[in-house]
Amino acid sequence: MPELPEVETVRRGLEPVLTGARLEAVRQNRPDLRFPFPERFAARLDGATVLSVRRRAKYLLMPLSTGETWITHLGMTGRFTLDGGQLGEFETPAPIAGPHEHVSLTARRDRAATRVGYADARRFGFMGLIPDEAVETHPWFAGLGPEPLGNGFSAAHLAEAFRGKAQNIKVSLLDQRIVAGLGNIYVCEALWRARISPTLAAGKVSRPRLEALTVAIRDVLGEAIIAGGSTLRDFANAEGGQGYFQHSFDVYGREAQPCRADPAHPVIRRLVQGGRSTFYCPACQRR
Repeated sequence: MPELPEVETVRRGLEPVLTGARLEAVRQNRPDLRFPFPERFAARLDGATVLSVRRRAKYLLMPLSTGETWITHLGMTGRFTLDGGQLGEFETPAPIAGPHEHVSLTARRDRAATRVGYADARRFGFMGLIPDEAVETHPWFAGLGPEPLGNGFSAAHLAEAFRGKAQNIKVSLLDQRIVAGLGNIYVCEALWRARISPTLAAGKVSRPRLEALTVAIRDVLGEAIIAGGSTLRDFANAEGGQGYFQHSFDVYGREAQPCRADPAHPVIRRLVQGGRSTFYCPACQRR
């Protein structure tokens, strides 16, 4: 599933094309993805101007001139494409490109037009149209914690959220109510960098180690965004390219391989926590 760096990479690819663009020739090619499309979805997008392209956790948010916000969650295999970059006039409606493309449209800025498509082979993604004033209180967003790259995320916040918590630190960090947007890959990587065992109870992590963890989380996410995200299975950015951060993983997916910190350490191990694979170094990340 695309995580925060992958979604941020897509946002940055869409922003220069969609911000200020008028949406035209909107086509919805099926009635639903993970959930049904909003009523009259294509008609409500058609003719609207995109005011900005934002991200909250793993969601893309595009406020429109109509007073609604177009929201997209990529699910596991969702991807936006920009076919042909800046194009001229379309003589016919934007074509359907492939059996898995479920939404297509033209984004027009001045005389330039770009064809934007949304494809989702497994259809675990979803889209919504929510009145601007209702976005923050909508169930998708109301309970989300602070952004890990924002000012609201700190060791003090984690210390308060983890107070008395017996659940292990790995699963606790995946709780979107504690920190929004963190996923399995980057939690594994950050815990290794901070030298924290994934099996340690969240409430037992000391304040100095939480300080190190917040720095590690920010660093690993920032590096992944610069690298364009991580390509595991189906992720691709808005231009159809792939991310490269997977080539820099220190622990994720490296079971039985040497620890990058010290080849003399035991090899990287894998365990399952909360139904997800955890990769860690038993020497670097002692309890």
